[in-house]
Amino acid sequence: NHFNLARSVQEMYEKAFFALLNKVYEANPNDNLTLAGGCGNNSVANGKIYRNTPFKKAYIAASAGDAGGAIGAAFYTLSQVNPDKSRFNMNHAYWGPSFSNEYIENLIENNKEKLVSEGCQVKFYDHEKNLCDDVANFISKGLVIGWFQGRMEWGPRALGNRSILCDPRRKDMKDILNLKIKRRESFRPFAPSILEEYVSEWFEETDDVPFMMQVFQFKEEKRSTLPAVVHVDGSGRLQTVSRDSNSRYHQLITSFKEISSVPILLNTSFNENEPVVCKPEEALNCFLRTKMDIVVLGDYVIQRS
Repeated sequence: NHFNLARSVQEMYEKAFFALLNKVYEANPNDNLTLAGGCGNNSVANGKIYRNTPFKKAYIAASAGDAGGAIGAAFYTLSQVNPDKSRFNMNHAYWGPSFSNEYIENLIENNKEKLVSEGCQVKFYDHEKNLCDDVANFISKGLVIGWFQGRMEWGPRALGNRSILCDPRRKDMKDILNLKIKRRESFRPFAPSILEEYVSEWFEETDDVPFMMQVFQFKEEKRSTLPAVVHVDGSGRLQTVSRDSNSRYHQLITSFKEISSVPILLNTSFNENEPVVCKPEEALNCFLRTKMDIVVLGDYVIQRS
């Protein structure tokens, strides 16, 4: 009943949304569109823009609601006050706090007794490729990985720096993830993170979706390959991952592709029921109180025996 009600509300919204966009295009025939406001977070409707309007390119910011509007207004004012200054181009969302390996090392040392009692092993990696290869191998074996890297994402989506990652090929992965950590309703989908250079091979639409703000249809012949991230209607709320914007996450997915021939990982936010983790302390606490198999904090990998 909840699912049917949500679908009816979504259909009503889309009818009004596309009627408005088509009127906008009639008044100002420009191929490019950008959306602001809380409704900009409606990724299902956003993914249908190209099919239902004449627009050829849509940009939805990482935080399309009030916070994004405030910062957007500030940048616009800056461009008016100082027109000679180059315009800000937000092509990634990694603007939050970051933490050094030294900070993480001290955290691990201060929690040594807890980690020992949980039967955890800690390993430090000197080389990024080795780290990504090992973690990709763990993912391919069905383990649930907490992935904590670099600057936190700005906006409502986890985009590969405060994420929980899993193998999208496993039919039981959603159940495993909900049992170990998430406890969300069975009909709610998990998202695919895909290397940007492979979007056209896996989805019916081709576009940059760096902020996970659009839902596209998987190609029909690909859907059975990825049961953990394909929704009941054949869609996925994708995130395209660029080497330029997030080289480590791009390398991890590349390493997984080398193992599996699939350039996609299941990506969901790094949290249980609380807000998405921001600090290493929060990530470690989430790992210890759930049944997560591994947490990766910077260059440190902590694994339960």
